[in-house]
Amino acid sequence: MKLRKILMALSLVAATSVLTLGVLAQPPGEAPPGFQGGPRGPFRPMRPPVMAAVDADGNGELSAQEIAAASQALKKLDKDGNGSLSRAELRPQFGGRGGPGRPGPGDFGPARGARSASFRNEPRPKDDGERKILQGIEDILRNQGRRMNVPETDGRLLRLLAETIDAKRVVEFGTSNGISAIWISLALRKTNGKLITHEIDPNAAATARQNFAAVGVADIVTVVEGDGHKKAADLKGPIDLVFIDADKAGYLDYYQKTLPLVRPGGLICAHNMSPRMANPEFVKEINNNPNVETLFYMQGAGMSVTLKKR
Repeated sequence: MKLRKILMALSLVAATSVLTLGVLAQPPGEAPPGFQGGPRGPFRPMRPPVMAAVDADGNGELSAQEIAAASQALKKLDKDGNGSLSRAELRPQFGGRGGPGRPGPGDFGPARGARSASFRNEPRPKDDGERKILQGIEDILRNQGRRMNVPETDGRLLRLLAETIDAKRVVEFGTSNGISAIWISLALRKTNGKLITHEIDPNAAATARQNFAAVGVADIVTVVEGDGHKKAADLKGPIDLVFIDADKAGYLDYYQKTLPLVRPGGLICAHNMSPRMANPEFVKEINNNPNVETLFYMQGAGMSVTLKKR
C-alpha cells in the first residue's frame, strides 16, 4: 500500500471525525522531539471548552479572579440555553486566546475564518452486522465506562486504515475492555482478517471476551493474557497492522519487537501521542529510522501512524 493512500485515509478521518477527547492545554512550544509547529506557529494542543472559557487570558493557568468568574464564564458554553452543558457543548476545541472556536497564534485548526475545529459526522453502518457492532460499542461505553478506551475518532481511524491496507493479520497491545479491537474488527469483517490482542489484566481480558461475543466478533479476535512484552516473542509475521495502546514506557520495546514482523507497506500505530504522554525515545526512533515514514494524527487522543517502507 502506497503512502499516498495512507495520507488520503488520514485526511479523510481528520476532515470528518468528531472530536471526543481533549488534551490539557500546555504552554506553546513544549513538545517532545519530533513534534513541530504548524504554518502559523509552535505546537499547541487542543484543550477542553471548559478550560478555554474559564482561562480568560489564555495562559493555561487559572488565577483567583478567573476562578471567581468561572460560573459566569461557563454559562457562555450553554448554546441552547437549557441550563446544562451537553456532550456537544463540551466537545474539545483548539486552544487559543479568544475562547472556543477562536484559535490564537500557533494553534492547529481549520482554515482561517472557519468557526469550528472539525467537520462532524457519524458512522454510517452498511449492513446489519455493522449496525450491531456500532450499537454494541455505544452500549459498552454506556454500561462499562471508557476505561481508557480510544475515542470514536481514533477508533474510526483504525478501522479506516485497516480496511485501506486490506489487513489480514493485526496485532494489538492493550485490550482494556475491547473497544479499539471492535473498531478494527469492522474492517476485518471486510478483509477476512484476524486480530490478536494482548491484555495483562485477567479481569479486563475476560470482560473483553464477553464484549467481543456480544457484538459478534469473537471469531475475529483472539485475546492473549499476559505481559505483551513477553508474549510478543510468540508472534509470527507477516503482520499488516500493529496498534500499541499499553504501558507508555514500553512503546519502544513493542515497536522494536514487531517491526521486523510487519510486512513492507504495513503500519504500526501508537496511541496517546500527545506531547504530555508520548515516550520521547519512541518518538525519536520512529522519526529517525530511514526505513519507516511516520505521520502524527493529532485529533482524538493523538496517534502516530508509521509506515514500513517497501
